[in-house]
This record gives sequence, C-alpha cells and structure tokens, in this order.
Amino acid sequence: MVTHDDGRRSMTKLPISKRRIASRGQPARAIDTKRRLIGSERSRGLIIVYTGDGKGKTTASLGLALRAAGHDMRVCMIQFIKGSWFTGELKSCKFLAPNFRIIPAGRGFVGIIDDKKPRSQHAAAARRAFLVSGKIISSGLYDVVILDEINCAISLKLIKPQAVLELIQQRPDHVNLVLTGRRAPRLIIDAADLVTEMRKIKHPYDKGMTARKGLDF
Repeated sequence: MVTHDDGRRSMTKLPISKRRIASRGQPARAIDTKRRLIGSERSRGLIIVYTGDGKGKTTASLGLALRAAGHDMRVCMIQFIKGSWFTGELKSCKFLAPNFRIIPAGRGFVGIIDDKKPRSQHAAAARRAFLVSGKIISSGLYDVVILDEINCAISLKLIKPQAVLELIQQRPDHVNLVLTGRRAPRLIIDAADLVTEMRKIKHPYDKGMTARKGLDF
C-alpha cells in the first residue's frame, strides 16, 4: 500500500497474483519462496519399489518407461537376473530410442527352470550389473533408471542390500529410481517414496500353463 501526497492510498504496482496475496496480508515474497520449494520438490526424483509374489512388477516398470518416454524423458533399464532369454521389450524399446534403453546384464534365472550355471557366474553377472547401474545413475543422463529384478538379486545374496541403499542415497537429485523384484528388503522399502506389493490372487501357472509370449516375456 502506498500513501500519496494528497492523502490517497493505493496498491503498489505488483503483478496481479502478488497483489492479491498482499491484499490478504501475506507478503508477496512468501509465495515466491513457497513456489520455489514446490518446484524443487517436484523436480526431486522418487524411489519406487515394485515387489511381491504376484505378476506385474517388471510390467509396471515398463509401463512407467513408456509414459516417461512420451514426455521426452530418458529411461534406462538394467536387467539383473534376466538376460539369457529374449523378451519382447528388448525389441520394442528400440522403437522408443533414444529415450528408452535396456541393458540385459543377468545370466538367467538362478537355480530354477533350466538353470545349470554355477552360482559364481550369476554372482559375477550381478556384480557387473551393479557396477553398470552405478555408472548409468551417476552419469545424470537419465531421468528414470529401472533396476529390474534387483530385489531378487539381493534376496539371493548376489549383491548386498547396504550397497544398494548407498546407490540410492548417492544418486543425482533428479533421477527417479525404480527397483523391481520380489522380497524387497526392509531397508530398501524404508528408503522408498512409493512401494507397491503385487499379490497373487490367481495365476495360470497354478493350472499348469506356462509363460506366454507377449504376455509374460
């Protein structure tokens, strides 16, 4: 409010939005600070965990990748455990290049299905995948990084949960990090902003049906 020489009083020449705030008795500077804080919070990357025994963890992360690529965001998925089988996303991600990239880094499922590899090979592959993940995340080139089946790698004791927690804590602020796989450890869940547990209610496998191309891989 300004008082003129003739006694008249009028509002200062503030922008309309700030004038409205000032008229309510709230300093215009306060709203600028609030907006900056909100903008900063929105730009901070999230930690997202998809876990549980139900189907859909990798599928959910692929849907997130599709959405992010549509906003011209850069997405990279590093596949722990998986890697020896061809899956449809390895081909479809090329349609979204350069916004979506997948790095298969595993040696296949550990101790199940047709796995005959020594455990040492799986452990070495998990360590390499973890090193690649660290480089991808710290580069700051990607808006979303998906560590597919990393929770399984932790539960199988192929990598240490504390090392993963440090990776989470040291990431650039803008990076959204997605961790998938069943049996996510408590310290990863506690560090996350969003945790979804996929719970099996029914599954075709229970009727003896095997995985289907395009639906499961």
